[in-house]
Amino acid sequence: MKKVAIIMGSDSDWPVVKAAAVQLKAWEVPFEAHILSAHRTPEEAARFACSAREKGFGVIIAAAGMAAHLAGVLAGNTTLPVIGIPMKGGAVDGLDALLATVQMPSGVPVATVALNGAKNAAVLAAQILALSDEGLAQRLAAEKAEMKNQIAKKDAALQAELAAL
Repeated sequence: MKKVAIIMGSDSDWPVVKAAAVQLKAWEVPFEAHILSAHRTPEEAARFACSAREKGFGVIIAAAGMAAHLAGVLAGNTTLPVIGIPMKGGAVDGLDALLATVQMPSGVPVATVALNGAKNAAVLAAQILALSDEGLAQRLAAEKAEMKNQIAKKDAALQAELAAL
């Protein structure tokens, strides 16, 4: 199975980004996490992206706040799918990170999840890898079925409460 790279612009992103690592581990998806900065370590970030395919990665998740150029720098240096997690914070509480992550030039796409959407980034990465991994596809399907069951149980509880009114 291909690995997922989780790249953070700062160690302060880890408390949020950890949710992606937890989710990937639960589905037995191999991953690595690293701190690389588009602004402070641009050569290292570009070098990582350029060599990611050869190192066995299939998807890159990039989390960054404020100017949030990390996902774009990585996407500009690889043909692997890149998923951006714009991080909340700063003067406009993450709107700048969201816009910097989602507004990529033609030919350099970055799939973007919600502000602090680490779990969804992991889900999307796993779905991409599941295109060529039937076991992972089955684990994802089981997770969807469990979500459906949880909603059905919650609706049944609501209906019981309404009937008792």
